[in-house]
Amino acid sequence: MDYKTLKGVGTAELVVKKSVFIGYASPANTEGEAKEFIDKIKTHHSDATHNVSAYVINDGRNFAVRYDDDGEPKGSAGKPVLKVIQNKGLSNVVIVVTRYFGGIKLGYGGLVKAYSDAASLAIENAGIVEVYETERFEVTFPYNLFHAVRETIEKAGAKVVGEEYGELVTFTVETRKGEAEPLMALLTEKTRGRVRLRPLFMRAV
Repeated sequence: MDYKTLKGVGTAELVVKKSVFIGYASPANTEGEAKEFIDKIKTHHSDATHNVSAYVINDGRNFAVRYDDDGEPKGSAGKPVLKVIQNKGLSNVVIVVTRYFGGIKLGYGGLVKAYSDAASLAIENAGIVEVYETERFEVTFPYNLFHAVRETIEKAGAKVVGEEYGELVTFTVETRKGEAEPLMALLTEKTRGRVRLRPLFMRAV
């Protein structure tokens, strides 16, 4: 299953009409991890006016979508944060936006914008990464084919993840799921059958 998630934890801070909004975005592989992250931020900011949260979990087996306005007017906080996650096409992500009220009311539209902006900036700072299933295979060949083999692999968008040098060279090659077979056929063609190929296992990256 291919999906986009976050590289790591990202934070961002905004001040809107004296209210401080602090966004936290994190990858989470399970609903339990998402809830744990929310609890951690809530504990850290137990003096905040609101700790608004949202998450999307989808690992191919479990699917969970939740948001919490945490006392803000209904639909003005958690839902906009959730929409940011969904609009960016992200999965396995949790976001908490903490607010310290500055004494000036922002109105419904102002809240939606502030929470959305804090969530977007936190995601931006965390960085987005694509996760996809991969396949691996081994290709063994004589040294005089080194450049031809490496170039064919790289041009196909695959990568060499292991190298062994003995009487012959052996590369361990990683491709997206479904792309190993065509690449093996291409390597055979480019080297006129002078490579030995061995499929390995598939995994999620």
